[in-house]
Amino acid sequence: MTNFAINVQNISFSWHENAPVLKSCSLAVPEGEFWMLLGTNGSGKSTLLRLLTNLLIPQSGTIAMTPPVGFVFQNPDRQLVMPTVGADIAFGLVSENLPPLEVRYRVREALSAVNLLELERRPIYALSGGQKQRIAIAGAIARHCSVLLLDEPTALLDPDTQGELVIQVQNLVKSRGITALWVTHRLEELNYCDGAFLLEGGQVVAQGDPQQLKARLLAKTSP
Repeated sequence: MTNFAINVQNISFSWHENAPVLKSCSLAVPEGEFWMLLGTNGSGKSTLLRLLTNLLIPQSGTIAMTPPVGFVFQNPDRQLVMPTVGADIAFGLVSENLPPLEVRYRVREALSAVNLLELERRPIYALSGGQKQRIAIAGAIARHCSVLLLDEPTALLDPDTQGELVIQVQNLVKSRGITALWVTHRLEELNYCDGAFLLEGGQVVAQGDPQQLKARLLAKTSP
């Protein structure tokens, strides 16, 4: 029997009565797997992610996820709030009331997981875009998050850094048993995930093997 770390069943959401954004939308991500969510602008991807993070409440349907849940914004400057790398990751642990030694251990463990331990004392402003995204991911690892949600995390990165980040998340999923849902519109990123969902018109219209989904979308766009 498959256990799902993310389980969304028949959720609906609309900003206005006659303008539904999501219509009986369902998806489920198995524990310890890396799945991607694709869709064009206006398909409902960002709204769905906001529902998953409790920034919005669905009008109907259910959402179940294995806590704790970490969220990585498209623009990491929206979530890195402290002056240095180590301080920012430690700040995310404040609510857990951990002893100082445990905080220190978790910060260093998380930075090691994203291969940035040497940047612990680096000012946030001195980081590249790719490094900032990896620090945001490290914050979720420090909190021992079971589920990681990523909202187009490569959108603001150069092509080389895009590839590095998606491989890093793939490795983290496999090595740490994290479950990840990565929102994207880049078909090349499908090469790194276990499965994918295609969102159109507020509903999942296709799901499963990422290469089959990629071929379907490429066929749509070819002349």
